[in-house]
Amino acid sequence: MITGIGIDIVELSRIRRIDAKSPKFRERVLTEFEQAEYSRLTETRKAEFLAGRFAAKEAFSKAKGTGIGGACSFQDIEIRKDAKGKPSIYFKHMETGLVSITHSKEFAAAQVLLQTI
Repeated sequence: MITGIGIDIVELSRIRRIDAKSPKFRERVLTEFEQAEYSRLTETRKAEFLAGRFAAKEAFSKAKGTGIGGACSFQDIEIRKDAKGKPSIYFKHMETGLVSITHSKEFAAAQVLLQTI
């Protein structure tokens, strides 16, 4: 049974601008695991990665019905890829839903589906 669905879109230029000002935004949004992955990327790919993770975490918080805050922080949500590159979403270290992340020249978007078995 589907228990929640969320979607979010963000402008890459906005994320680039915020990230260039200070690493604090990146540190707030990305977990340590995600920050390590971010550090290995090209400059162009870094903005896509950060924007995609931001959109995915916002979409997850919408699907969960909490928004980002005390019950669900950016650090509670982590996106990991399998060997083929398929992303999975983890909430407090437990795989919890399906996620799809996409990028264009100007935007990153993500959709999350939560379900019970």
